[in-house]
Parts: sequence; C-alpha cells; structure tokens
Amino acid sequence: MKTELIEFETERLRLRQWRDSDLAPFAALAADPLVMEYLLQLPTRADSDALAERIKTRIADNGWGLWAVEDKASGEFIGFTGLNVPVAELPFSPCVEIGWRFVRQAWGKGIASEAARGALQVGFNRLGLDEIVAFTAVGNLRSAAVMERIGMHEDVAGAFDHPAVPEGHALVRHRLYRISRAAWLASSRNASE
Repeated sequence: MKTELIEFETERLRLRQWRDSDLAPFAALAADPLVMEYLLQLPTRADSDALAERIKTRIADNGWGLWAVEDKASGEFIGFTGLNVPVAELPFSPCVEIGWRFVRQAWGKGIASEAARGALQVGFNRLGLDEIVAFTAVGNLRSAAVMERIGMHEDVAGAFDHPAVPEGHALVRHRLYRISRAAWLASSRNASE
C-alpha cells in the first residue's frame, strides 16, 4: 500500500515534496555560514545532497517530514520546514520535533513562523500527535523566538546536552520547547475568535 504524501499551502508558501531542482539552492543555503551558525559544520555539496535524499526518503516512507518550502509568488525554493523523528536518542525520546532552515533573504518576514504553524496544524490535525517538541543550541535566539511565536513554551528543566555534539563544544547545550495538542487547539481557538 502506497503512503499518502502530505503537501499543503499557507498564505505565502507551498510546503511540498523535494525536487531535483531544489538541490542546488539547498546546497547554497547550507554553505551560508550565518544560516549554519548554530549547526556543527558547513556541509559539502555531497553532504547537502545526501541530507536532501534522506529527507525525501523519510517523506516517502511516512507521508510527512521536512518539506521543501517554496515561495508561492516567485516559485523559488527558500528552505525547509516540517516534522521529524530525531535519529539521536534524546532524553525526551521518543518524540516528533518541528524544525526549519531558510535562506537568509527569508529572515525577518515571518516566513519560518508561517511555515511552522502550518506544520503544527498537520501534526496535530492530520497526524493526531499529542505533542511536538523543538530544540536548539542555547545561543540560537532567532530559532527560540520562532518557537515562542508559534506557541511553544520552553521546558527549562528539559535543557540537555545534545548527544550528537562533541562534549565541551560551544553548541552542546540545548534548550527544549514543547507544545501539546491541547495547548495548540486552545491557542487556535483563541486566534480565530
């Protein structure tokens, strides 16, 4: 039986399956030191292509994942947003996380928040998840701000050292954010009133 592939749109964005034409702009995004500031290292083109392939495979297997984000007005690939089951064994596993990564030109325009709200809607309404988490290196204030804008709350007691980051590395300590289905439904109802 074939898995139904989920795609959706927001006011300005199309969240869709990845295409071969996304690989070059994704590699350019991944080569931007500011975009990758809170990740371990700049990937090679081969690394970037391999990550995109793993993302595509997970979407094909599950129907959902880290969708390619296309600007509806220009048709350009501008990054990714979506839901993911982390590979690393985390202190709060098993879990589904929400994540994003965008070209610098998309920053400061509410794009990440818009895409993430759409992904939360899929996670809670279509997939029936009970909770979605997000986490980032302690210094990544931009991502933490998006997490707060989309209604997530920091679990201060849940801060952790990421097992995929070398001990003693400046990025090892991570903040944990959470949102429950009940909290998301309540905030959605309040926003529509």
